Amino acid sequence: MCTGAEKIQDAELEVMQVLWSSSQPLPLIEIRQALSAKCGWEDSTVKTLLRRLCEKGAVALERRGVYRAVITRRDYSRWSARRLIGRVFDGSAKQLVAALVSDGQLSEADLAELSALLHGEAPK
Repeated sequence: MCTGAEKIQDAELEVMQVLWSSSQPLPLIEIRQALSAKCGWEDSTVKTLLRRLCEKGAVALERRGVYRAVITRRDYSRWSARRLIGRVFDGSAKQLVAALVSDGQLSEADLAELSALLHGEAPK
């Protein structure tokens, strides 16, 4: 289970995306600049979202004014995929893939890579 992931709201996910985009903890000023440019948010909104994420255990305050993601993008992605499959596709990953294929969401390259993964081969 990805602790805290189930409580992350859409706006908070925008903050997580900014933190995940850096390999290092980010100062508040950089987070605010990125979110102001992307979302048009005021400083108070960004501070509130960071505070909430810290309370949820998804983000940590490294030192005064510097934040890092505690939940990794990979862990959150896996948790989100399991949640989607459980809620929308009755627990069937096959139904999810079938929906993506039938809607043309997967390219030939995507399908070849998935096939390689299913056969235990390294993706190309």
